[in-house]
Amino acid sequence: MPQTRPSAPAPQTAVPKPPAPPPEFQEGAISTMDAPALIHILTDAGSPECQKAKACQRVGELGAKEAVPALSALLADEHLSVYARYGLEPIPNPSADDAQRAALSKLKGKQLIGVINSISKRRDGKAGPSLAGMIYSTDADVASAAAAALGSLGGPAPAKELQAALAKTKGATRMAVADASLVCAERLLAEGKRDEALALYTSLSASDMPKAVRLAAMHGVIREETSINWR
Repeated sequence: MPQTRPSAPAPQTAVPKPPAPPPEFQEGAISTMDAPALIHILTDAGSPECQKAKACQRVGELGAKEAVPALSALLADEHLSVYARYGLEPIPNPSADDAQRAALSKLKGKQLIGVINSISKRRDGKAGPSLAGMIYSTDADVASAAAAALGSLGGPAPAKELQAALAKTKGATRMAVADASLVCAERLLAEGKRDEALALYTSLSASDMPKAVRLAAMHGVIREETSINWR
């Protein structure tokens, strides 16, 4: 019988490479990048928003002061502003405070309120005068945020500004100023500025103050006077 030749093996079809995962699933590399690589992502117009958001967080974790300009440029971005602030807040360098202070005169609405809140977290005393002026903003939400931030700063100068605002504001803004004044008074006590704290509590004990504020202020005075007697 004639020998049968073995059939030639069928040509193998090349297996296509799996598609690259979308940017939101490529965060692993960003979490290990150094500051220059992260700044490149932040400043590259072609970088997806999700990568920029992750890069903002990462530079904050690194405390990279060289990233401040890139983060500052995103403070007005509708989608990335919150991430830019997240990156700026932990950077232990005055340039981060300078950047947020400079943004106060350039932003509005939610982006402005966000920066005010970040200033409050960092307790940037140099922002005090700007915050004091913003208490009288026609945007009630901005005014309330500015009052709260001013109260968190503590110190005699913010206390005076809040006392003045108590007499000039009304409605929800005045309530925000009163709440901020209570916080400020506690800050003053913690800093050993007892006289200034008691003066602020006295203003908050006035009969035209909301009942809850008035009672809290009176409690603060009684607590402090009692503690002095027991020392």
